[in-house]
Amino acid sequence: MDKKFIEVTEIQSAELYNQVSEYTDALIDEATTAGALSEQDADNDYTREIGRLGRMCADYESLYMKFEKLKFKSPLVVSIENEMEKRHIKQRQTAILLDVKESTFSQIMTGKRSVSMRMAKRLYKELNIDPGLILEFS
Repeated sequence: MDKKFIEVTEIQSAELYNQVSEYTDALIDEATTAGALSEQDADNDYTREIGRLGRMCADYESLYMKFEKLKFKSPLVVSIENEMEKRHIKQRQTAILLDVKESTFSQIMTGKRSVSMRMAKRLYKELNIDPGLILEFS
């Protein structure tokens, strides 16, 4: 294994960050081919060097790079959407079925409003949503 960036202890430029990132990717490929990553808790020259470079890259990213937070849909929302799709009904029709204002239902679906006990009962009764799912993700 040919070690590069031995003298580097901190990344302070985008150019160096890109170079170290590319080298780290190449090192991971090399280590994989050599079988150095075949064990989950492997401790060898490859894993130590990849770890060192990875920590420097992570430090640079946290200081100088702004990432958008990942957004994901609640499993409850996904379940409601699946039921709506199965029944071929839109959000407005679902709100009517659940006897709630469309704006309120929209806020529930976007995660801006939590599900009340009353709404939980309606989701179960009208849309046959799993009660465990409602309880866990409300």
